[in-house]
Amino acid sequence: MSFCEFISNLITHEKSPGTVEKYSRDVSRFLRETGGSELSRETVAAWRDSLTVRGYSAVTVNSMLSAVNRYLTYIGRPECRASFLSVQRRVFRAKERELTREEYEKLLAAAPERTGLIMETVCATGIRVSELRYITVEAARSGCAEIRLKGKIRTILLPGKLCRKLLKYAKKQKTASGEIFLTGNGKPLTRGQIWAEMKAVCKKAGVDPRKVFPHNLRHLFARTFYRVTRDIAKLADVLGHSSIETTRIYLISTGEEHARVLDRLGLVS
Repeated sequence: MSFCEFISNLITHEKSPGTVEKYSRDVSRFLRETGGSELSRETVAAWRDSLTVRGYSAVTVNSMLSAVNRYLTYIGRPECRASFLSVQRRVFRAKERELTREEYEKLLAAAPERTGLIMETVCATGIRVSELRYITVEAARSGCAEIRLKGKIRTILLPGKLCRKLLKYAKKQKTASGEIFLTGNGKPLTRGQIWAEMKAVCKKAGVDPRKVFPHNLRHLFARTFYRVTRDIAKLADVLGHSSIETTRIYLISTGEEHARVLDRLGLVS
C-alpha cells in the first residue's frame, strides 16, 4: 500500500482538511528522513528520539508519531509502531502562549476588515478554523450554523451582533449565498492563508506572534464561556468534543494564575 493510498483513505473517512494536511506532512517527513533504513520498531523509535534531540517538544513529537503509527497500521506493519514519549499533564499553561482578552481586542483594532471578522467569528463561537466554511449567509440570517465534521453534526448559535456584521460584510462583498469568507477569486480561504493574515497583524497590534494563531482564539472562547457558565459539559458540546477530558485542557490556567492560587493557600509561614 502506498503513501498516496493512505492519504486517500483519510479523505474517504472524512478526516478534516487540516488533519489530512498534518498527517501528510508528518508521514512524508518520516519517510524522507528514514528512507535509507529498514522499516522496524527500532527505526521508528530512533526517528522519534532524533526529533527530541533536535529540540522538538514531547507534545510535538508525540503528535508526529501518532501520524506515523497510523500510517504503519494502514500499511500492515503495526509491529513497527513506537511508543509515545511519557508526558505528565501540565497543571498550568505557559504565559507566553496565553492570548489574553486585552491582546485579542488589540488584534481586532489593528486587523483589516476580513481578518478581524474571521477572528471575531472564531472567538465568539468557538469553532475550529476548518469549520469556517459553515459560516454562510444562510447561517448568519438564521442565527445558527450546522457543523458537519468527522462524521458528527452539531448546531452552534451565532451571536446576534456577529450575524449583523457577517451579513453587512457579505453584502459589501456581493455574496448573496453560501460561504462568507472567500478569496478575491471566490475560493474558500485556506488554514494557511488565515494563519498568515493573523500573523501579519501582530506587529501593528503589539502582540507576541507566538500567541496569535486561530486555535488560540478557540481557547479564549472556551475560557471565557466557562467563566460565565461554569458548565464544562455544555462547553464540551459547544466545542464539539467527545470527551470532557479534552475540554479540560482548554481550561488550564496560566502559571501566574496557578501561582496566585498557591499563595492563597497560606501554607508558608
